[in-house]
Amino acid sequence: MAEDSGSLDEKFADVTISSEDRGWKTEEQEDESTDKKNGGSGEKKEPGGVLGFFKEISEDIGSAFRWGKPEADVSGFHLPSITTKQAEVIISVLITNPNPVPIPLLEMIYSIESDGRHLCSGTIPDAGTIHAHGSETIKIPLTLIYKDIVDTFQDIEPGQVIPYLVKVSLVADVPVFGQVTIPLKKEGTIPIPQKPDVDLDKVVWDHLSFEKTAATLHFSIKNQNHFEIGVKSLAYNLSLANVPIGEASLGQSTTISANDSGLVQLPISFRPMDFGGALWDIVRGRGTGYDLTGNLEVDTPFGPMHLPFNKSSETTLKKKGDDEDNVCISFVPNFSGT
Repeated sequence: MAEDSGSLDEKFADVTISSEDRGWKTEEQEDESTDKKNGGSGEKKEPGGVLGFFKEISEDIGSAFRWGKPEADVSGFHLPSITTKQAEVIISVLITNPNPVPIPLLEMIYSIESDGRHLCSGTIPDAGTIHAHGSETIKIPLTLIYKDIVDTFQDIEPGQVIPYLVKVSLVADVPVFGQVTIPLKKEGTIPIPQKPDVDLDKVVWDHLSFEKTAATLHFSIKNQNHFEIGVKSLAYNLSLANVPIGEASLGQSTTISANDSGLVQLPISFRPMDFGGALWDIVRGRGTGYDLTGNLEVDTPFGPMHLPFNKSSETTLKKKGDDEDNVCISFVPNFSGT
């Protein structure tokens, strides 16, 4: 029996069973069989059924979980409010998140420079979260105090237009990449406004009586800025000899070029008997003081501005021709305006 067993082992030692003998097919054979069923076109058909479903799911998951660094840009530098004392500034930063999960902004570091001179800086911690596959605009509000700038830098004076350079660094926590810092820059110009020099040049009396007097006020407005202003309105209060004679507003607009002057006229009416002896001092040619206060609302290349003025001076009487009803009072400044 031992001999028979040994002979059987020898007989089957070189016997192998191929995949064809077992009824199995390799991937190439499966493709050939499929190709024959499809008419021998040679084209490989996309899998269908359960295999096709899982393939589509895997492709969708792969595309959904693609990671990338956020993109950002300083989209705006706005001046919503400008006065002769300060400027309210809003820096807008647009951030786009290409990732399938929200990205937290750990902090935003900003600074404003002018030709290498540091004007202001700050840090905003926990600046917010950018939604998945979304964009957000983060606003940075700040205030520029003109007095601090002028006092710190001797070469900067009121009325100038200076360049600015905004630098913003975004620090975000991005999956896969970790903590990412995105540096941004934006350049432009900002004004250092100077209040206008407003003078009351003269008063032309259109009608003069004790009951009612009508006159036209001639104002001279000197634009002391290095940029054009468009005067939209002028509101004033005028006092002669410490007696208020009226207030009014300019109804028409005028444009004054940089470092130039313009003239505006405003009508006014009042009752001379309310003045007492002050009016007669003016009529007799005696000097009397006036006080002029008010505000200019102007348009500029940088946005609307509110510019106050205040002026005090002395007056003298001049007659215009021989017609006593047409009298002109000229005003000689004594440079006491503020």
